Amino acid sequence: MDARPDPHRAAEPSRRLVLGAALVSGTGLLSGCQGQLPEGFQGWAQAQKAVLELRFHARKHEGAWTVPQLLEHLAQSIEYSMSGYPAPKPAWFQSTLGKTAFALFDARGKMNHDRDEPIPGAPALDAEATLKHGVQRLLDAMDAFAAWTGPLKPHFAYGPLSKPEYQRAHLMHLAHHWERLQPAAA
Repeated sequence: MDARPDPHRAAEPSRRLVLGAALVSGTGLLSGCQGQLPEGFQGWAQAQKAVLELRFHARKHEGAWTVPQLLEHLAQSIEYSMSGYPAPKPAWFQSTLGKTAFALFDARGKMNHDRDEPIPGAPALDAEATLKHGVQRLLDAMDAFAAWTGPLKPHFAYGPLSKPEYQRAHLMHLAHHWERLQPAAA
């Protein structure tokens, strides 16, 4: 067996550091790169249509939450972008790791996170909520966000986002959770 170090492996950590530093800086390699959003979530109207269709096409959620709880979680995220998140990460986290995570998600057009984890500090999701209530709450939150002209609050992990960035974050969040919705058994 060859005991010499692999020159490519030895260089890998430095490439990660350079890439990470570039992403964290406002002029990072991925700054301004936007990947295509998932089908059905490429725009606000498409996403609202997907939410409304839940009223007419029964779905089940493969995860810890019921469909109404999932919709409440998604509504909370949108509402908090306007009112403020209850338990934000520290500013140093938002400006480094959080900013980097958002840049990567934005460049991919796709988010990846623990889909069973509630928003930090958010009230418990209502186990008794109805589908009708969940759909309406999420649609109301989406309408409120679309009409919002005031300043937006920093995302609990990503930090300050512009309205277009926030909209992309919300669309990616919706699409990521939608992957777990399956047609209900007939």
